[in-house]
Amino acid sequence: MDTYDVIVIGAGPAGYVAAIRCAQLGARVLCVEKWQNEAKQQSLGGTCLNVGCIPSKALLESSHRYEVAQNHLAAEGIKIKGLSLDLAAMLKRKDEIVKKLTGGIAMLFKANQVTSAYGVGKLLKDKQVEVRSMQGTKKVYQAKHIILASGSVPMALPTAPFQRDLVTDSTGALSLATVPADLCIIGAGIIGLELGSVWGRLGSRVTLLEALPDFLPMVDRQVAKDALKHYRAQGLVIKLGCKVTQVKPAKKGATVSYTEDGKQHTLQTAKVVVAVGRKPYTEGLLAEDCGVRLDERGFIPVDDQCRTECADVYAIGDLVRGPMLAHKGSEEGMMVAELIAGKTAAVNYDLVPNVIYTAPEIAWVGLGEDQARAAGKECKVGTFSFAASGRAMANNDTRGLVKIVADKQTDAVLGVHIVGNQAGELISQAVVAMEFMTSAEDLQLTIFAHPTLAEALHEAALAVDGRAIHAVTRRAR
Repeated sequence: MDTYDVIVIGAGPAGYVAAIRCAQLGARVLCVEKWQNEAKQQSLGGTCLNVGCIPSKALLESSHRYEVAQNHLAAEGIKIKGLSLDLAAMLKRKDEIVKKLTGGIAMLFKANQVTSAYGVGKLLKDKQVEVRSMQGTKKVYQAKHIILASGSVPMALPTAPFQRDLVTDSTGALSLATVPADLCIIGAGIIGLELGSVWGRLGSRVTLLEALPDFLPMVDRQVAKDALKHYRAQGLVIKLGCKVTQVKPAKKGATVSYTEDGKQHTLQTAKVVVAVGRKPYTEGLLAEDCGVRLDERGFIPVDDQCRTECADVYAIGDLVRGPMLAHKGSEEGMMVAELIAGKTAAVNYDLVPNVIYTAPEIAWVGLGEDQARAAGKECKVGTFSFAASGRAMANNDTRGLVKIVADKQTDAVLGVHIVGNQAGELISQAVVAMEFMTSAEDLQLTIFAHPTLAEALHEAALAVDGRAIHAVTRRAR
């Protein structure tokens, strides 16, 4: 039986990072991965690189440029004649990016001497791992430490079962061969909004049906309200408090039945995408006697350092509590590798940034205003609109705002929330500042380059104490 210091099950952003870091720290590592691409070829990178973060961002960027060229460049004196969409070329570019990045992980594995085993990994008792190949053969490996990182899969909806070429999940929505005339997306969360943005920009009439009564409840209320205004202005039809009761084939596409305000409605659409969230992927992962269990929601219980109830067995990424985000999983992979090597490590779960890659983007870290007040904190708040930003005007995109929530007593920054162009890039400045326990005054005293979008962060910090220069605020004390 082959023996390793560490066996990692899963080669997504959590698993492959853990495997590489363990190897860098001197461990003999085996990484087990079952993923196959559309050509039935083995592929590293998990959901994120193959059918998630990377391909979706490629399509979001391409579709955004197409929409800008169509509707906004003329205002800048740039006139384009004969503009047309080549969807096949756009999808090919997306696939080429995926191939390059997944191939890059294979190169990193080779450079760091991480061994790959392709197949379905199952944790057995006594820290043994069975790997079943796609051909059905089985082999068992032994390890001193196990890291479970098998990721997550899209959730299905009983009232909208998947049907080939008609009802699909987020994976299928990234590879539609043609732009559907109409598209119904069930779920107006992060995934639904990003997919709706892609196909809406390319010409679909997009309707998003959200069961929850509030739009993006995890986002600061002021920011969510501002974002909703911009999405609807783009033509996205977003209906809240809607429960889908049935999806059935029609002569042309599908008929979606749903309830809204206690009344029954129907919607005719060419395609349906189910985007109601994701769940941990644990099918075949755990033998009954392996010592690791699932909780009532299907997650693996772990402590703050991702230890399971079984000694020397860790679980990271989408398998465990916390947001299902690639960067969160990667940091957990780094932490666990350090712990296995006998080093000190931790993840600051209070400062995990979130980004929605629409246009405008939404990004946030820390507490929203309502969350802070619900936690019993006295707050002071500063906001600054990109409408007053010189760089935003020059960029021809003044949508959105920056909001900073600070503790009234200590001046500590509790949360930063942004809706606007490049919000996902700007939020990193806030994360770094908050990691060093910044105060609103610290940001006020920091020099920001001019003209930049980041100046909005500076002005919002000044506005916390009524000191904003380029916006009308209450008089400073």
